[in-house]
Amino acid sequence: MIAILLIIAFVGSVSAACDNQCSGHGYCSTDDVCKCYDNWGMGLSYDSGDCSERICPFEISWVDSPNAQGRFHKYLECAGRGICDRSAGECACFDGYEGKGCQRSTCPNDCSGHGTCEYIEDISYSTSWAEYSGSSIQEASKSFAFRNWDNHKTRGCVCDATYGDVDCSKRVCPYGTDVLDVSDNLLLAQNYHKQSITFWAPANTADNRPGSKSVNDGRTFALTFKSKLNETFTTLPIVMDWVDSPSLSDMEHDIQLALLSLPNRVIDGVTAVCAQTLFSAGAITALGGNLDTLKDDKMVCTITFTGNAVQGRQNLLTVEAYECHHGCTPKLSGLFLETIVAAVGAAVGPRASGIKEIQTSDYNSFECGRRGKCDYSTGLCQCFLGYTGDNCNTLTTLV
Repeated sequence: MIAILLIIAFVGSVSAACDNQCSGHGYCSTDDVCKCYDNWGMGLSYDSGDCSERICPFEISWVDSPNAQGRFHKYLECAGRGICDRSAGECACFDGYEGKGCQRSTCPNDCSGHGTCEYIEDISYSTSWAEYSGSSIQEASKSFAFRNWDNHKTRGCVCDATYGDVDCSKRVCPYGTDVLDVSDNLLLAQNYHKQSITFWAPANTADNRPGSKSVNDGRTFALTFKSKLNETFTTLPIVMDWVDSPSLSDMEHDIQLALLSLPNRVIDGVTAVCAQTLFSAGAITALGGNLDTLKDDKMVCTITFTGNAVQGRQNLLTVEAYECHHGCTPKLSGLFLETIVAAVGAAVGPRASGIKEIQTSDYNSFECGRRGKCDYSTGLCQCFLGYTGDNCNTLTTLV
């Protein structure tokens, strides 16, 4: 009798247990239903079942149907761009997608070995801080609509210098002006591209350099130029020559020589004209400042690009004003600069150190000067008959 009771109890316990004892990946709960551990379940329904299958990572979906509130880009297994291998719990991503849960796109051809694959939020606008942050106090900062769902998902190629196209597979040819595209009125001189660099120095105090000269007098900075081929060149150190007299010819010559000395004659013609302003305490008060601001200094340098290689609109220069004494090239002592936005009723008036374009060029800038074809395998221009030069903007015959 005891043996019969034990057998009946054993059979009852087996029939009441969860399926497959939850496969060792969960525990048996009420009504003989498995409660699976994290990332374990069964099938596309993600129900518990016997907890025998892995669940793959969920990421924000690339494309999905809207929910009741009309919202897209919900979390989907493998982001909707891969098939889950339930034996391993890993996504087999479709072509063009990779990463945990197929969360990010790949770059075409891995950027051909001539660029880096960057997330959309890391691909900067244009070339310098001033172009998207507002280059003066009067200019509003530029902003762009961003959907956020593709943050840390969508990627594209950022090509190395002298390479282009979406996969960075092609060499880029030199740009130049079309020599036959001239002004309608040949009696008027054509305008060159001009940029202005504004240096606002903080007030002189006992902690730096007292007197009438700027705190930046004698300190060094450099300029960085980015060509149309995305080549970046930085000049040798330039000494800030702040003097009491109106003449700034030494500094102007230093800026011009530094830019002309960049490699490969990337800038083959440029001029620099600088003007300084020393503000007294009374002048600062009239501008909205206070007497605690003992003396602010302002210098504006106008850079004019005149060479054949820099015709048309150019990328904005970048001022390297950091301090770098050891292990850096160029070796710079740096500048003291300030940019202050004046609020309504503020004691300190506006200051705006930065760079901006002040004159648009009448000259154009085309690939191979629009007078030749680019050989994208070499990056050299194949000029049409009658034209020569790196960018085909030199006439060899007159029609």
